[in-house]
Amino acid sequence: MAQKKLFRFEAIKSFSNVLQYPVNMAGNWKDFFRNEHPITLELGCGRGEYTVELAKLYPNQNFIGADLKGNRLYIGANHCLQGNIQNAAFLRTQIDKIDTYFQPGEVSEIWITFPDPHLRRSKARKRLTHPKFLRLYQQILSPGGCIHLKTDSPKFYEFTKLVIEMYGLQPHEDHEDALAHVSIKDELKITTHYERLDIAGSNKIHYLQFSLPSSALPDLDMLLQERIKGYEEEIN
Repeated sequence: MAQKKLFRFEAIKSFSNVLQYPVNMAGNWKDFFRNEHPITLELGCGRGEYTVELAKLYPNQNFIGADLKGNRLYIGANHCLQGNIQNAAFLRTQIDKIDTYFQPGEVSEIWITFPDPHLRRSKARKRLTHPKFLRLYQQILSPGGCIHLKTDSPKFYEFTKLVIEMYGLQPHEDHEDALAHVSIKDELKITTHYERLDIAGSNKIHYLQFSLPSSALPDLDMLLQERIKGYEEEIN
């Protein structure tokens, strides 16, 4: 296993569709993709299944999967190279630095697919829909740009709904059991490695779509932490 990881880390150094901690990329993605198509960003993309499949669904848009773990990025990036999928790329970096790679408004949408839910309350600030991260997304999303969340964690789903309510975010879609619908969007039919594992054991896929206000989010983070404690005790 260690040898495989080492091979993948070495391989992505030469991949034309993988950027590792790049500098001066903000505002220059149109040069990288050689077009001015809108950019959709997948955060914590893991093996990149969503980035790859969205790129196939929408050839006139550009997609970037971001994750820290290069051995996972290798899988999606290699798939794109082998399949000549030119509207997908992968960015190796920490998510809390994501705002350094894009200019304001350079990203049209964000997908967060089956992230680590960080179930311990003390780790709540690591959840990718915590206001700490939403403030970063505000800096790069175009006005009205949507955030999509897919998770099998009921706690993460309820936490995000609480954030939407407390911070005055604009909800667009809320499906407690997205795959139970007779007709679902093609984007929601995409499955990932972590989705198939069903780590939460919920047998449900929760989906939220929402957008952020143009104004700064209120400073309610300490109150949120208190609400989390009561809210999560209530739903457990």
